[in-house]
Order: sequence, then C-alpha cells, then structure tokens
Amino acid sequence: MSLYTSFAVAGAGPTIGGRIVKALLERGASVVALARPSSTSTSSPLLEGAKIATADYADVKAVASILREHKVEVVISALAYGALPAQSTIADAAKEAGVKLFVPSEFGLPTEGGKGGHLVIKSQFADYLKSLGIPSVRFYVNARYPIHLAELITPLTQTGMFMEFLPQFAGVETGKFMVLGKGDASFSTTALEDVAGFTAHVLTSLPPAKLHDATFRIEGERTSFNKVGALYASKNIAVEHVTSLPEGYVKQTLLQGLFEQGRGSSGWDNYADKDIPENAHSGNAVWPGHQWKSVKEVLEL
Repeated sequence: MSLYTSFAVAGAGPTIGGRIVKALLERGASVVALARPSSTSTSSPLLEGAKIATADYADVKAVASILREHKVEVVISALAYGALPAQSTIADAAKEAGVKLFVPSEFGLPTEGGKGGHLVIKSQFADYLKSLGIPSVRFYVNARYPIHLAELITPLTQTGMFMEFLPQFAGVETGKFMVLGKGDASFSTTALEDVAGFTAHVLTSLPPAKLHDATFRIEGERTSFNKVGALYASKNIAVEHVTSLPEGYVKQTLLQGLFEQGRGSSGWDNYADKDIPENAHSGNAVWPGHQWKSVKEVLEL
C-alpha cells in the first residue's frame, strides 16, 4: 500500500501550521515549511527538523520549483483568513509541480453549503482545486482565534473553538468567566495538539484513495459555556451571565452569539441549517486508540 511521505506546509505559524509540521516530522515524514521572505515564524522550535523554503506565494514558478525540488506529494495550507487569496497561486504551483493532494486551510467548521463570509471563500477554493484536477481533503474541527472580523459579518457564519483559546473567548483576562446568553448550547472544541496529530495521522496512514476529495469532522470534547464555566468556578473564578460583553469584545460577542444558536458544532449542516451531533465526531474513529484531550486537561482546571 503506497502512502504519502512528502509534504509542504504553507503558513507554518505557531497556532496550527507549525504544529502540523511537528506532528508530521514525528511520524517520519519529509516536510518543507513554505514561508514568505518576510515571515518571522521560520525560527520556531516547532519547525526543528523541517526544511525551510521561502518564496513569494504569488510567484507560481518559484513555488512550483520548491515543490519539485523537494518532491512534494501533498501541500497543506494553514494560511490565516487574510492570506487565503494566496491559496489560489499556491494551488497553481502545486498543479505545475505535479502535487497529488492539496489540504486547503479549513480547520474550522463545515463550509459546504455555506452562503456567506469565509464559508463561501473556502468553498470557492475547493471548487477551484477541482477545476485544476487536484484532489483535496478537508478537515472540519473548529475555528481559529483570534479570527478576522470579516469572517463573522454574516449570520450564517459558523465557528467552533480550539480549547486553548476558550479563556480569551469568555474574557477570563478580566478576572471572570463571562457567558453571553443562557450558555447551555453545545459546541465542539478540540486541542491544537489533537488537531495537528489527527491531520498528520490521517495523511500518513490512509491510502490516497481514502483521502482524495474526503472530509473529516472531529471533536475532542462536546461542551457548553456553562460546563466550561463550572470548571473555572471550581478554581474560584467568578462566572457571570451577561447581556453584553465589555466594549471592545466585538469578536467574542459575535462568536458567543453564534454558539448560542448551536452553530459551534463540527456537526453543523449548512444545507439543513441545523446541528447533527453524531456527525461532529464522525472522523474520530479514523484515529483508533487515541485519547482526546479534555478542556479540563488542556486548561489545567
């Protein structure tokens, strides 16, 4: 059975891209971290052992040359929202270099069927990959934070949350855990290490036929703001239900409002416009025996 062994990661920053690089290296893969010349992330300890290559993402010939030089089979994009337009030229380079699989910068909630904001942008890119004839695999986990405001201007935008960012999400830096609304709606949350580990596991252990044009939904823990708040309360941090968050908490207000609607689940179905809870962790079974981290463990509560 032939498996993929050579990867390039664009956007190998400290949140998710660099962690994917580290997880791939731990599995014996060959990895090149692709960065812009101005990038400050190339000295990150997460990239230790990876090959580093810099190029302007808009320079298709230069990027293609790097991919050919390192015999890259799979390109992984972990670009942040503001850099998503660069995925198109990286895809053009991947096509020119004969790359076999492209992992677009999803690592959020399902984009198929989305009608606004970043959902449309990401869906359009998936269509572009198909037009190029490049197979893709999409990972639906939860959204990054901080997140660009433009991703949140539509009521159809969906977001989950990496466990590590839950404190900022609820304003813990103010000395209390703030819940906007009832706080009992369930949402998906997954540790960054688990997201990176799952991505690396799937890409290095499944045959190409099971990866091409596939999607994986994962969920480390299904919880709610009230449940997370109870963990903070056990550490003598006050939990306060509020009708509005402090001035300046624009992103947090929008995100908590969306979560209150149930849109924070990896099982959210844009076509049906509802959560299908059993779908939220449907991909977990692909990593048998793995112990998914809990919110309590990650936040040391």
